[in-house]
Amino acid sequence: MSDKGQVRMTVHADQRTGPYHPMWNWFGYDEPNYTYTEDGIKLLRQLAAASDSSPHIRTHNLLTSGDGTAALKWGSTNAYTEDEHGNPVYDWTVMDRIFDAYVETGTTPFVQVAFTPEALSDDPGPYRHSWSLEDTYSTIMTGWASPPNDLNKWYDLVAAWAQHLVDRYGGETVSAWPWECWNEPDGHYWKGTIPEYCAMFDATVKAVKSVLPEARVGGPHTCGAHENPKAQKFLRGVLDYVVENELPIDFVAFHAKGQPKLKDGEVRMGLAKHLLDIKGNLDIIAEYPSLKSLPVIIGESDPEGCAACSARVHPQNAYRNGPLYGSYIVENMIRTYELSRDAGIHIEGAVTWAFIFDGQPWFDGFRDLATNGVGKPVLNAFRMLGMLGGDWVATDSDAALPLQQILDQGVRRAPDINCVATRDETGISVLIWNYHDDNVVDDAGTADIVLDLDGLPDGNLSVKEFRMDASHGNSFGAWQSMGSPQDPAAEQIAELEQASELPCIAESTQHCDNGSLSVSSTLPRQGVGLVRIDF
Repeated sequence: MSDKGQVRMTVHADQRTGPYHPMWNWFGYDEPNYTYTEDGIKLLRQLAAASDSSPHIRTHNLLTSGDGTAALKWGSTNAYTEDEHGNPVYDWTVMDRIFDAYVETGTTPFVQVAFTPEALSDDPGPYRHSWSLEDTYSTIMTGWASPPNDLNKWYDLVAAWAQHLVDRYGGETVSAWPWECWNEPDGHYWKGTIPEYCAMFDATVKAVKSVLPEARVGGPHTCGAHENPKAQKFLRGVLDYVVENELPIDFVAFHAKGQPKLKDGEVRMGLAKHLLDIKGNLDIIAEYPSLKSLPVIIGESDPEGCAACSARVHPQNAYRNGPLYGSYIVENMIRTYELSRDAGIHIEGAVTWAFIFDGQPWFDGFRDLATNGVGKPVLNAFRMLGMLGGDWVATDSDAALPLQQILDQGVRRAPDINCVATRDETGISVLIWNYHDDNVVDDAGTADIVLDLDGLPDGNLSVKEFRMDASHGNSFGAWQSMGSPQDPAAEQIAELEQASELPCIAESTQHCDNGSLSVSSTLPRQGVGLVRIDF
């Protein structure tokens, strides 16, 4: 940062540093039956429209037994039952509604093979769990989390499912969808042992590839590895099995979570823990030379672990409604690219575990992307990420924090005021953010930014600036301004919809001489901006 208090950022538009890929464009949720609701379809279309690449969508409970009614942390398709003689009965009716929604909205399924159908579960207790806003995860391990009691029937079920998808959508389409086995088997989603998981994983991989030889299948989606011996042991146990048995997997998957807490009544994010989870898992994968070349998918990468835990009951989750969620997403995603480069392991995708929760109060503080069909500010952070494309180019900010400092202490002192940029065939996109772990936003936290670019073509260039902060692209702020109504009128909903869109806050034509251009702006704390320069 300069002596005058300005933040000086530099973009070298002619210094390409490598191809960009949209690691951020992956999303997931527990409740598959929200997929085909009106608001679910609307959000899928919005995600698909956010960039030129198709978003990948991951969801739990695709093989869970039940009547297809959506509920918090629950869903079902009833795809598998048995007749009175124990013979399999397949019913794809609900499954088709889910996958039809994905295909029709231009999104790409990240197919999760889970959980155990009731007819294949020997658990003597209840099959379906109960969940309320006050519940903890200890209540959810019921019959659906037990290992399948017949791996031959499990194999046949997975193969039949894959064949049905091929018959409905075509082999070329379905072969492009990644497949995975289970979710967090080291946590609250699996009652079996590591060997039992490995046997099921083996059967799943081989069943999918028996129908779709070109399909990509992976796992095990274990939890964050930072200071978590159980997750570390489980991941190593599965990778040992993969190597020793030459199981043909195509990617390795794990999860990573932050840890927000309250400090003096305000939310303090746990970014360091989140990034250390990622680093810890990458370090374990690097122990296996034959697997290090495989891509990684972070199957859940979030500020904390419970999307269905309302901030009304869990106040440390109050970051979810406002701009802090969006600035955290950007900070974490860009640092995840950095961790990937440092480890020499390609991270293909990092799944944000957030979607919608139908029938809940407006802005109740769930970890979702929209409330009652209205996009939250975080959705605008993804829209700006979606404006990146082409190749990374070299950037610098004199107020950027070193990655190691964030790993050691989070962003607890000075903010991270930083930028990245990409260059495509028609222009440059510069993503800028002003992030701090503490959710304190005041005038003192606003940064005066001077963005210097070189390596541009000479002539008249179009310059546009987009913004998400407390005053822009913030439907939550608009809702608060109208008195936080829980039964908003139609005109109020229209106002919230407008406030939920990503605004262009400045637009001009500027002349570039000798390849150089300078753009000045301000960016409040927890704000994210995108400067687009078209040639």
